[in-house]
Amino acid sequence: MKLDVICMGNLNYDITFMLERFPEFHEKVNAKKVYTGLGGSAGNTATWLSFLGLRVGFIGAVGNDDFGRLHLEFFEKIGVDTRGIKVVDEPTGVAVMMVIGEDKRIVKYPGANRFKEVKENYLKLARHLHLSSNPLPLVEKAVNLAKNLGLTVSFDPGEMEVPKHIEEKIDILMMNEDEFKRKYGSLEKITELKSRIAIATLNGGGALVRDENGNVYEIRGLSAKAIDTTGGGDSFDAGFIYGYLNGWDVKDSAKLGMLLAYLTVQKVGARSAVIPLDEVKKIAKELGLDLPFQ
Repeated sequence: MKLDVICMGNLNYDITFMLERFPEFHEKVNAKKVYTGLGGSAGNTATWLSFLGLRVGFIGAVGNDDFGRLHLEFFEKIGVDTRGIKVVDEPTGVAVMMVIGEDKRIVKYPGANRFKEVKENYLKLARHLHLSSNPLPLVEKAVNLAKNLGLTVSFDPGEMEVPKHIEEKIDILMMNEDEFKRKYGSLEKITELKSRIAIATLNGGGALVRDENGNVYEIRGLSAKAIDTTGGGDSFDAGFIYGYLNGWDVKDSAKLGMLLAYLTVQKVGARSAVIPLDEVKKIAKELGLDLPFQ
């Protein structure tokens, strides 16, 4: 089975508490609501890509437990290839989030995620590899294998640092504004990054995109009342990757990313807003985005 994209990263079980205020030290507070569901950045991106009609595989690891089985069953149900997912004798990763509007606190237990492995025979099935935050040695191995096999590579590193020798091998380097500023100091440095394409999604909405020719574009965001920002960046990644793999320019690819993020942040849970491609096309048309869907 040939694949368009393989995503590599964490698979977590998310528990989200919606709060009126965060607890003080040694204080308990009651949540207004609680939501549970499947998460993990690369898993969220893989889910959107599959719903958009791409052939998607995944490299990760889950525990031999109920949460692990939920991940495998969900991916199999939506058509994501699971041959790259290890099942190990370690609990599946868990993420607990406390959310007030766009502000949130997160506690993660990586668990089984620490045992993922990348294998050349699996990578060679795809034409693109998407990475989220992973241990640096694993990122290095995956990027080197992918480039040797002729794959294009996108990387959303989250909080992790990106060494220059990795950065220069990346086709699409994507992160949010806060992550970008922590790594590089200011958004103006986007012109200096060594990746072919560089993207910083902006706190006020929109994105700054530098293409392979050094041109920088600011893409306007869509106005939305954010209920839960979890998964917004992962959704943007999926939209941009879809456009890129379909030959769109960086501006249209970023607009689709913005649309998927816009849909995601209006619902609680990273995957609650995921819809099929036909519905995405309809909403894009209603919003006047004029995207070059086939």
